Amino acid sequence: MTLDLPPGFQVKRVYETPDPDDGTRVLIDRLWPRGLTKQQARIDRWPKELTPSTELRRWFHADPDAHRAEFVRRYRAELAASEVQKDLRELRALADEHTVTLLTAVKDPAHSHVSVLLDLLR
Repeated sequence: MTLDLPPGFQVKRVYETPDPDDGTRVLIDRLWPRGLTKQQARIDRWPKELTPSTELRRWFHADPDAHRAEFVRRYRAELAASEVQKDLRELRALADEHTVTLLTAVKDPAHSHVSVLLDLLR
């Protein structure tokens, strides 16, 4: 599975060196990445509401292969909340103006919450 990126968005691991072409850097993980200072990360936004809830994240990580389909359903339900929709609209509007780099610590974004979020940003 590869990531299907909506126009104006790119995805990087938060541990990669920030680049001037990153545009607005948005952390899309609920937890701050281990071993990284705020200065090193250069995060412009951290909308925690766009990330899976702590309970959902823990449940998914207990058995990602078995829980994948149900995780997607539950995470989409969390993203359907009106306050979260506002954050999604803001990110889309930013991407219309310049690049938005979605940052994550996960090693395989295509098999994580990142792919679900990208589907809704599209």
